[in-house]
Amino acid sequence: METLNKDNRLLWLVAGLLLAAVCAVALYKAWPVLFPEVSQSAAVDPDCDLRAGPCVTHLDDGGRVSFAIEPREIPTLKPLRLQVAVEGIDAGKVEIDFAGVDMNMGFNRVKMEPAAEGEFTGNGTLPICVRDAMEWEARVLVSTRQGLLSVPYRFITVRPGVPLPGAE
Repeated sequence: METLNKDNRLLWLVAGLLLAAVCAVALYKAWPVLFPEVSQSAAVDPDCDLRAGPCVTHLDDGGRVSFAIEPREIPTLKPLRLQVAVEGIDAGKVEIDFAGVDMNMGFNRVKMEPAAEGEFTGNGTLPICVRDAMEWEARVLVSTRQGLLSVPYRFITVRPGVPLPGAE
């Protein structure tokens, strides 16, 4: 009987070590996707209002990145049309990573498709938040030969019927 208990303990130990190894490999493989290494990052433009129209960021090297979301009221749980335009940047791939500014909203990244020279489009959806108003940061991630460029744009979503913060 004592041998059976030792065999069971050994089996559980091996199973636990195997599970830990699988988790470690999964984390190792997922790390670059979840936390890509950014070689150049732009600053947030405090004057950007995606509800008014596209926002344009001028980069130090002379390049430009433009970002737009439709519909302009930026609803949650509804399809959004996303547009990115780049000038002076040799963009290989473009993605948009949506993140809550002060609340973790999970992994929410949209792969953009080339539409024309320097233009990319895609569709995404923002999850609903328990708060009446939620501040988001959309990071436009542009893969270039020099590395990954990150250009952030901030906006606020509100529940239906709730006014935007600061709106009278």
